[in-house]
Amino acid sequence: MEARYKAILDNLLDGVYSTDLERTITYWNRAAERITGYSAQEVLGRHCHDNILVHVDGEGRNLCLGMCPMAHTMQDGQFRETLVYLKHKDGHRIPVVVRTVPLRDDGGNIIGGVEIFQDASESLTKEERLAILEGLAYVDQLTRVGNRRFLDDTLESILEDLKAHRWPFGVILFDIDRFKSVNDTYGHQLGDRVLQAVASTLSSSIRSFDAVARYGGEEFVVMLRNVDREKLKRDAERLRLLVSATWVTLGDREVNVTVSGGATMARPEDTPESLLDRADSLMYRSKEAGRNRITLG
Repeated sequence: MEARYKAILDNLLDGVYSTDLERTITYWNRAAERITGYSAQEVLGRHCHDNILVHVDGEGRNLCLGMCPMAHTMQDGQFRETLVYLKHKDGHRIPVVVRTVPLRDDGGNIIGGVEIFQDASESLTKEERLAILEGLAYVDQLTRVGNRRFLDDTLESILEDLKAHRWPFGVILFDIDRFKSVNDTYGHQLGDRVLQAVASTLSSSIRSFDAVARYGGEEFVVMLRNVDREKLKRDAERLRLLVSATWVTLGDREVNVTVSGGATMARPEDTPESLLDRADSLMYRSKEAGRNRITLG
């Protein structure tokens, strides 16, 4: 690639990479390094469907298995744009808007493809919001999501809105499956990485006006505003699938992560305690039914 074009691409805010027809990565710009955590040296010459990015959709389906936007674009020459979730090098999932275009030679023959991807997690807004929350002592220092104080105060506020204005909202209580076994088998350092990966996947996969907090230990609560029972069910299942597509590595150790969840709509007569108790009971029903599932109630 000519140096001037490489300089232009390396200064874009969007991630850009190219592949040949075998989907071997031939170019990887600096923004791609920043967004994914993978350096060019780590990915050049490897296949994009190797255990690197592993695109999944909002339902947690692996798009590299027959649904790859890049592969389809190289087959039919059509531009595509879609929202997918990439695997960051640290293991968590990040939402990105992906655009794929064919790469052609001078004769118009398709010789590869280019994928341009943009971080869709509103990271700057979240960083600003995080700074505000830190000033209020609302941040869990390990996972960088809301802490128990943030959870209690937010639930109090949303319940007041529900009673005063009938604005609906729901909560999902997630518990990491077999987390004690992870700590006992691999140590607390990897256990902390699992907590961080789950927190990051959840917080980057919800709307800007929704919220996630660490409830304690290996439990997280997601608070979704303006949802009905059906949307709560869909979102809970979507988040569960995204977490199940997450894994954490530490040295040569690799751990796949799943969660069990309890989802429930808030009621006007609820208190934060009654709402969380109900979600907690539903979560334990998911555990008893075999884990890695959602129970709605």
